[in-house]
Amino acid sequence: AWAPGPAQAAALLEEAADLLVLHRDFAAAVQRCEAGCDSLGTGPGPGHERCEPFAEVKCSLCVVGIQALAEMNQWREVLSWVLQYYHVPEHLPPKVLELCMLLYSKVSEPQVMLEVGSSWLRAQANQRLPEFGSLLELYLAQVLLPLGQFEGAEELVRGCVVLDHEQQLEFLGTICESRCRWTQQEETRSAAEEQQDPATETVLGVLSQKLLTMLTLLRRALRSMSNHFYLLPYKKMLLATFLLYLVVVRLDPASPTSLPFIYKLVQLFRQAWAAVLSPVHRPPIRD
Repeated sequence: AWAPGPAQAAALLEEAADLLVLHRDFAAAVQRCEAGCDSLGTGPGPGHERCEPFAEVKCSLCVVGIQALAEMNQWREVLSWVLQYYHVPEHLPPKVLELCMLLYSKVSEPQVMLEVGSSWLRAQANQRLPEFGSLLELYLAQVLLPLGQFEGAEELVRGCVVLDHEQQLEFLGTICESRCRWTQQEETRSAAEEQQDPATETVLGVLSQKLLTMLTLLRRALRSMSNHFYLLPYKKMLLATFLLYLVVVRLDPASPTSLPFIYKLVQLFRQAWAAVLSPVHRPPIRD
């Protein structure tokens, strides 16, 4: 016979599973799981909880809740959501720990499970469980080795006293193979980067050469224009400037006496300015 707490939790588990699988109402499924876990409470430790009649129901509620949170793309909240019912990583059921490691590995966030997995595997009470070997292998393959934590992996394997010599050698061999693959990938990546750098430098060199050529042509054009202006007769330019100054500044156009003189100066100015802009080489005057 179920106690009132476990009976209520089992009913909520059934509702949560229906909401998850049949109705696809993930938020409601999470609510049922939370209500079921709250009705069960927490035990004093992993060994005690496994002896309790509601241990399996509580684990199943957490599994359904994890799947519902993942379906809602709220996987970042999974670990904290589970730990609020088990408090410490060492008390997590093997099935819940396995699901969390698989979830965070699938979303390429294995570092989230670094401390949690290490704490669980180093607990002596968990090392006596039949699931310990498979969880250690999963932790190495999905968390430590993808992150390049080879020294930590070797230390963890050597520190597991429940593993016999052959098991340790097998795990250490797996770690060594992964380290070799990691080193080869790093060397390949470095070689690819080194090959890419000369290609980039070549492209930049070509662009720089083209830019330098354009600047050289522009400089020649500007120098040609400036030489054209410098070849103008200096005296004619000075005369034109002086005449323009007399007409505009020194003379009063309103004065009647200045009109004939202004007219002559304007004619001279026009002739001088025409000579400045386009000088004409006239033939010598014959006697």
